Amino acid sequence: MPHVEPNWHEARRIAHACVDQLPTERVRLRDAHGLLVAEEVRALTPLPPTDVSAMDGWAVAGDGPWVVIGQVLAGAVWAPPLAVGQAVQIATGTSLPRGCEGVLRSEDGLLDGSGIVRGRVRTGGDFRRKGEEAGAGQILIPAGRVMTPARIGLAAASGHDTVAVRRRPIVRLLVLGDEILAEGPARDGRVRDSLGPQLPGWLSRLGVDLVETVHVEDTLPAQSAALSSAAEAADFVITTGGTAAGPADHLRAAIAATGGSLIVDQVACRPGHPMLLAGWDSGRRLVALPGNPLAAIVALMTLGQPLVAGLQGRPLEPLPGLRLGAFVSSQGAKTRLVPSRRTGDRAFPMEHIGSGMLRGLADADGFAIVAAGEGEPGSSAEWLELP
Repeated sequence: MPHVEPNWHEARRIAHACVDQLPTERVRLRDAHGLLVAEEVRALTPLPPTDVSAMDGWAVAGDGPWVVIGQVLAGAVWAPPLAVGQAVQIATGTSLPRGCEGVLRSEDGLLDGSGIVRGRVRTGGDFRRKGEEAGAGQILIPAGRVMTPARIGLAAASGHDTVAVRRRPIVRLLVLGDEILAEGPARDGRVRDSLGPQLPGWLSRLGVDLVETVHVEDTLPAQSAALSSAAEAADFVITTGGTAAGPADHLRAAIAATGGSLIVDQVACRPGHPMLLAGWDSGRRLVALPGNPLAAIVALMTLGQPLVAGLQGRPLEPLPGLRLGAFVSSQGAKTRLVPSRRTGDRAFPMEHIGSGMLRGLADADGFAIVAAGEGEPGSSAEWLELP
């Protein structure tokens, strides 16, 4: 039996728990950008692996002046130990010779024609100690983090060639409705599709690969065929519109006709109340968004965001608390999601935030989650950041 109109928090928990984690795969570092780390990355060597010079100059032993006995460049090692009063010319990043007590910067030294260098070694020595950034075996990148360029570089510096990740979930989008125009302004009783163009960006920010968008007419056979095809080739499917029970709403029947069943049947929140979550025995899932644009994005954040987190093996993070900076009208016994701007610990509701509007959302930072019966300025709320 489906969960009929659960509260907003419970709906998120259900969506998060209704999927299995995607399998782990190993990829080369150059292919890891934007992917979620599945297994912690540990340092294979100390960072740096030896004591190294942080400057171009001379590695010196004892107090100056020093006799320069040779030169060592990056990638080479000076084998003999330095005796007191000796120096070796050295490049940045080069391993320090044994016996080295500091590095004299090139700009601080004066080398005369007899091979004697004079100068003052700055406090700290201008070198990096072995392991000062990380010791061998230390965790550098915990599981659950996204691989950024800097993290890729860190993994490479510590000796890795590959990393274990979870691939990005694959989704197909079905835009339902005969009244939807794919381009141009509204005309002849038809409205411009505002969800098809914006959902790819939202999904990309959630860590999802949208591989196909299909406009589907308002007939049961067309929607059944589209659902069946999309569900076979994606980790989950998103639909827009058709979640109510009007004469042109065939989505529920199409779910049943393809062997699917409802997991969540509406959610006790505004906007977005008629959102649906469905699934098939194959493990594929459907997140059905209402047709009104703001309501659809609320539904995406309510059911889609936690479902993606579940696929990626990430926990459902607790939401931070804040206070309302202005009055929010009550929505009876339902939680309200209010597009707002956040300043410090205050959320200030936007204007133009009806379920069919996008103007307020366009300049919002996130949603203030306002519980039933709340809404006075200064009252507590939770904060859901937009991705």
